[in-house]
Amino acid sequence: MHVVQVFSVAPTLESEELPTQTSVPLTFFDILWLRSPPTQRILFYQFSNRTPPFFLTLLPKLIHSLSFALGHFFPLAGHLTWPLHSQNPIINYKTGDTVSLTVAESDADFNYLAASNLWETEKMHHLLPHLTITHEQATLLALQVTQFPNSGFSIGITSHRAALDGKTLTSFINSWAYLCRESQEPPCLPPELCPFYERILVKDPNQIGGKFINDWLLQGGSNNRSLMVLDEQSPEHATGGLFQLTGSDIEKLKHFVVSKQKNNTNLHLSTFVLSLAYAWVCRVRAEEMENKRVMLILTLDCRGCLEPPLPPTYFGNCVGLRLASAEKRDLLGEDGLIVAVEALSEALESVKKDGVVNGAENWSSWLLDCVGGEADVKTIGVAGSPNFEAYSSDFGWGGPKKVETVSVEKTAVFSLSDSNNGEGIEIGFVSKKTTMETFASLFAKGLQS
Repeated sequence: MHVVQVFSVAPTLESEELPTQTSVPLTFFDILWLRSPPTQRILFYQFSNRTPPFFLTLLPKLIHSLSFALGHFFPLAGHLTWPLHSQNPIINYKTGDTVSLTVAESDADFNYLAASNLWETEKMHHLLPHLTITHEQATLLALQVTQFPNSGFSIGITSHRAALDGKTLTSFINSWAYLCRESQEPPCLPPELCPFYERILVKDPNQIGGKFINDWLLQGGSNNRSLMVLDEQSPEHATGGLFQLTGSDIEKLKHFVVSKQKNNTNLHLSTFVLSLAYAWVCRVRAEEMENKRVMLILTLDCRGCLEPPLPPTYFGNCVGLRLASAEKRDLLGEDGLIVAVEALSEALESVKKDGVVNGAENWSSWLLDCVGGEADVKTIGVAGSPNFEAYSSDFGWGGPKKVETVSVEKTAVFSLSDSNNGEGIEIGFVSKKTTMETFASLFAKGLQS
């Protein structure tokens, strides 16, 4: 790969002026992820039979529309800082702030990288840009467009986890795609894509944000105000994979669970629960775990569950956590899928019963357990949602062939999204090559029975 050019893209709005300077406070939802590794996502777009002139046609449209998309999402051009006079970190934006866009060419095998079977994750790294993060401040967004001559192009996105969650990131990408695809002058976003910034609506009567701040201040020393993110290591010979469950696969799993648990009316038999339960069991059987217990940390969009509820376009983080836990021996048993569905259903039922932020003071401890928790407990995170519609980001040349969340390589979480054919769900994760090969075999065989 070689870099062709690096652009500094400034936010632009046609119909109104951007603020010359503004500060966006972090809520407790944001502070929770203050030092989490950045989110890294790659979207692969395949050229049709007639390859368009990339540098003359595609690239100028991508840059032009990006500037206007950033006009609506202008805090992404700013910086995360932690002033000495402020108890909490803040996002600062001022006129002149920009987002870095790297343009590159690659001679790598596009079809290999854009496939949904197994791949070596290190071969994805050159398609991703990097944030500039120091102890004092951090950039929030970096982009890279890479052309694969006569094959397609990719868009690599790296975003700061404390600035936005998966829903906001997907909303930004879809807004950028809309402005590029529609090519209207002046560029204008429809209301369903315009971000909502009223953070005063996020209440914190129990001072949960202060608890999270204290937890971070104690990490790496006393009163540690550093903004450096946790440096988590990738597994040796890291291999990634995307696995699809079709609508008929989900129905098959649902039928199996119902046949085994006819009298249990508290089960949540949604696509989310059934697909995640199935992947959970396959992964426990594929990995050589010495732990006695396995926990999933579920991430739940809280926007519609708060009082007052927030609109779907709320900018930032608004993710709550829940734990689903089961004994490894039970997951390995004949009724492993039932055990997993029951554990996930119990976790989701607690949201309905207790409220989505009940127990939020424990969330930071749960996340740190993913880095180094109890020896007898294996903790696996879950990121994303099929409801985010990651595959709807059509920039005018068709939807993506593949959307890959590369950052799961270091965090060992499951990633969930819709599928590229519009039916079913995609589940991704990264582990050792032998584990992934075993998982792929178990995943396929279990759906054939």
